[in-house]
Amino acid sequence: MRRVVDISKHELVPKHEVMSEEEAKELLERLNITKGQLPKILKSDPMVQKIKAKPGDIIKITRKSPTAGTTIYYRVVVNE
Repeated sequence: MRRVVDISKHELVPKHEVMSEEEAKELLERLNITKGQLPKILKSDPMVQKIKAKPGDIIKITRKSPTAGTTIYYRVVVNE
């Protein structure tokens, strides 16, 4: 019997969300940067595949820490 594990439910995996085009545009304008200046995340990443993000999408990653509280990171999906 094969056991299926939902990686998004693991306590060490932060919340990943695909940003809408409008949200992404506002983010880039607010930070005064381009998509190319964001850190990258591969389309082969298990969470990227789970949320069905495609190259060019911006992912919002929300991490919780007992010392730092909640922090938000942004990554752009790339092929490789």
